[in-house]
Amino acid sequence: MGHRRRRVGATTRKRRHTMKLGLLTAAFPTLSLDEVSTWAGANGFETVEVAVWPKSGGAARRYAGTAHIDVDTLDQAGADRIVDDLAAKGLSISALAYYPNPLSADAAEAAAAFEHLKTVVRAARLLRVPTVGTFAGRDKHTSLDENYDRFAQVWPEMVHYAGDHGVRIAIENCPMIFSGDEWPGGNNIAFSPANWRRMFEIIPDENFGLNFDPSHLVWQFIDAPKAVHEFGERIFHVHAKDLEVRREGLYEHGIMSAGVGWQVPRLCGLGEVNWGAFFGALYAVGYDYVASVEHEDRAFEGSVEIVQRGFAIARDNLRPFVH
Repeated sequence: MGHRRRRVGATTRKRRHTMKLGLLTAAFPTLSLDEVSTWAGANGFETVEVAVWPKSGGAARRYAGTAHIDVDTLDQAGADRIVDDLAAKGLSISALAYYPNPLSADAAEAAAAFEHLKTVVRAARLLRVPTVGTFAGRDKHTSLDENYDRFAQVWPEMVHYAGDHGVRIAIENCPMIFSGDEWPGGNNIAFSPANWRRMFEIIPDENFGLNFDPSHLVWQFIDAPKAVHEFGERIFHVHAKDLEVRREGLYEHGIMSAGVGWQVPRLCGLGEVNWGAFFGALYAVGYDYVASVEHEDRAFEGSVEIVQRGFAIARDNLRPFVH
């Protein structure tokens, strides 16, 4: 089924061959947006992708549940103050970040996800932010076909709602299967090229695309540069994260474990992503927005200072490619 309506933005990118380096604020749950942005602006970052989970009842999983802007209470005056404050630090907001499971088998959880997602879209409009990053979601216990049937029922209206507000929805390509509680299917259907094609056949609207993270393709043995070339016009935002495949874990558990026990998120430059090839592909397709560093590296946790050191490592490894 198709839903051809709500066109947002031009379909052809102007090839300016420029890009900005940013960071996702979710790794700083104990800091305010002012504290995060002050450090980011002083340390070579140009954008922030702001985590905006609900202020109450945030997600329990790691790297989720942070709310650096309370979108439930945000008004235009408050949004203008945030934009002006960030601009004074040399920063802008690349996207608002909220990654729930809108296709959860728990109907209340799914409904709450969509409700807050609409609030995030309204906040993006107030903040003049073009993109909201999120997950498509999945019922991990049922087949892809069943999930896509449900996706076709509930997601078009959400994309249309965002389009009416001049906002793009960017689905991150993480399978969301890291541990036993996400077994067997993971919590996000948007993890592979075949699945992306299926999504875009159901919802061809031009404000519906990808928040593209190459790290999730490494352990699936999917060619990231090839995917960039195929889906370039659908890449609205980029997550810069690396990944290490632990060969001993792969030997022990095999690919049938869906990565559990051997896929290890790392900071950019510390894993197996070929960043030269990846950015080469992005420039080739005319992508000229943001590479937003996503910090999920357990080796650089434990204090704010250690997390900042991790972001600095990623910054230094990516800076030769991002200008």
